[in-house]
Amino acid sequence: MKNNPLGNDRPPAGSGNKANCIAAKKHRRERMFETGDIRLLMLHFLQQRSAHGYELIKAIEELSKGEYTPSASIIYPNLTFLEDQGLVLANQEEGGKKQYTITAEGVTLLNQQDELLATVTERLHSLAILSNNRSIPEMQRAINNIRSALNLRLAKGPIEQETLYKITDALDRATKEIERS
Repeated sequence: MKNNPLGNDRPPAGSGNKANCIAAKKHRRERMFETGDIRLLMLHFLQQRSAHGYELIKAIEELSKGEYTPSASIIYPNLTFLEDQGLVLANQEEGGKKQYTITAEGVTLLNQQDELLATVTERLHSLAILSNNRSIPEMQRAINNIRSALNLRLAKGPIEQETLYKITDALDRATKEIERS
């Protein structure tokens, strides 16, 4: 992937001890976007119109059809970073809210990152498609059936090797068929 000039806070591979690496892998699995990706999305939305931090949260949530909602603890520190870098301006309004506007420098940087922005927005669109497909009643029923069948079998007690092979083979066959569809 293209290097993101807005930052990437992922630690380099192989850094830290084994416990830190395991924790980092778990953390990366849970993270939807890297810091630079969020900053790029924020600039993208601010190029369309000025906004408060909360409006940026809602814009990102809407683009993913509710599948991803960045927290305030993600958005506001990144707005401060973008402001410190001269990429956005913050105007204090009555009531203490700040209205953010992209600067010319922010527009320039955003225009240089159109390929990366397309990748990031595509990820959000994919989440929206996932949400739509997951909500199809037949799909929900099938997912719940397989989950229930597995849970019932796993709750019966220890699984012998032959039974384990039968279960995993059936799941692998179903997975391959789904992937090929």
